[in-house]
Amino acid sequence: MKRLFAALAIWLGLAIPASAQTVSPWTETLVSVENLDQASRLFRELGSWEIKSEGKVATAELRYWKLPATASGRYQLICAPATETGCIRFVRLEGVGPQAPVRLALRAWDTGGIFSIMVRSDNVPQLFSDAIAMGWWAESQPIRFQFGTSDLRNVVLTGPHGINLAVYERITPDFTAFPVGRISQGFNSMRMVRDKALARAFYEQKLGFSVLFDSGREPPEPAPSNFGIPLNRTPDIKRSAAALQPRPGETGRVEVMQIEGFTGLDVSREARLPNLGIISVRYPVDDLRAYRQQIEARGVIVDYAASSVTIGAIGTVDLFAVRDPDGNITEFYQKSHEKPQ
Repeated sequence: MKRLFAALAIWLGLAIPASAQTVSPWTETLVSVENLDQASRLFRELGSWEIKSEGKVATAELRYWKLPATASGRYQLICAPATETGCIRFVRLEGVGPQAPVRLALRAWDTGGIFSIMVRSDNVPQLFSDAIAMGWWAESQPIRFQFGTSDLRNVVLTGPHGINLAVYERITPDFTAFPVGRISQGFNSMRMVRDKALARAFYEQKLGFSVLFDSGREPPEPAPSNFGIPLNRTPDIKRSAAALQPRPGETGRVEVMQIEGFTGLDVSREARLPNLGIISVRYPVDDLRAYRQQIEARGVIVDYAASSVTIGAIGTVDLFAVRDPDGNITEFYQKSHEKPQ
């Protein structure tokens, strides 16, 4: 019945939200690396994240990503304690030819490729110190700022292949939506974009996500920046951002940011496997076929698609992936045995 209603709505041109097909918060982000244990070490040792599953990447998934027939791979899926969403799936590929970081030697105002995974922490200064000792780096030292009613600390840590981890500590009010600890589950992912309005429209009008906030105000006086913007330029270099999500809550978000006043490089063409870095986030959907029909009717182009693909710890799924205007990949999947009849 749900599929019939969706098809009828598309045929009649009704503007029902795409999220009516029930897109749930993303369960994992896919990160391509050269060394699985090295990439996951910070999360496991400092955040007590657990290895949930590891093993070979199925041939069907390699084909889904349009990798050469010689490709093989291994994965390691890690999750924060007591959670099953906001996880990270590290993947190491072989037999794929040259690999380079998607965001090689770039700054925050360079666009293309997912910029960061966003997590929470109960102690940003200590995590910063421990991460630096472990060989990670940072866009800046931790800063403290107000966002709405929240008093926050933040730092953007940089690890292997330019992988960024944006860490937020909410000092007040208390955060109780999910366990935090030193490194919480992922709850958001940042994309640096050329045109915020265009990027927002893609997620809102094409994918059916709702807007959590849209902000572009800066303090009138110079203030330290979490993105390495020179201190004297912070009042006039605007960080214009919008966060969106498929359903209300504290997880499963995407955020798009345009740093207005700086023009950087664009690497959207590099945002794909087998390159290294944050490749995608994966959203489960109740009715994948109906959702795909709906967003394609809105002009979204599906870049990758496959059926009956076995993904470790998830199971056998049907899935597809789309690109936003800056080339960033978002995946949607449904377990094959859960497809509506």
